[in-house]
Amino acid sequence: MRDAAILGCLLVSFATLVTAHVVIVVRLGAREPRYRAPLALLVPPLAPYWAATNKWRRSEWCWLAAVLLYALSRVAAEL
Repeated sequence: MRDAAILGCLLVSFATLVTAHVVIVVRLGAREPRYRAPLALLVPPLAPYWAATNKWRRSEWCWLAAVLLYALSRVAAEL
């Protein structure tokens, strides 16, 4: 049962991370300067940084929380 819970947490956190990342990249692509969108796609930590500079707090915190939950789930999976 523990393995199933950890797997579920891994899947949900990764799906949330990818979704939040894509949302930030699309929003960056709709604003000037447009070079930020492909750069954030290639260098993922830039996405929450630029989300913070644009005051997109929900997207920023969703991205950060998903990364933290994913990292904790990975550690739990190794135990």
